[in-house]
Amino acid sequence: MSGEELIEDVEGIVHEETQVTERGLDLTLAAVHDVEEPGRVDFGGDELDAATTRPHETERRNAEDDYGWWRLEAGQYLAEFNERVSADESLRLQTRAAVRERGAFHPTLFVREIERVPLSVPTGGIHLKENARISTLLAPSDG
Repeated sequence: MSGEELIEDVEGIVHEETQVTERGLDLTLAAVHDVEEPGRVDFGGDELDAATTRPHETERRNAEDDYGWWRLEAGQYLAEFNERVSADESLRLQTRAAVRERGAFHPTLFVREIERVPLSVPTGGIHLKENARISTLLAPSDG
């Protein structure tokens, strides 16, 4: 399944010409959240409680810049995408090589919809620009 075919299942694409590839569709970073207070997960589900999060602020490198950067130190974050996925079949979501090669990653997931995903940042940290392409959406059998 090509990126062109995946467009049917995705809303909010930032720049189609850049995000659509032969293999899949790149998803872009809308927000990064810090987890402040832990959530709870129990056996029966009666005591489920969401974690408390807060948006991680961006910084502009220059006053005239249109977009800011998230300067992330080592640790765990929640990444939120600009795009919304609604698919009939499960699609594979994986970290883009450009992010992975800089030591950061999120788990590979099989999804029909996407909420925030956990993002792991290495000891040296990483800087991510607003709307950076951090993930690729693929058909489950594409590699």
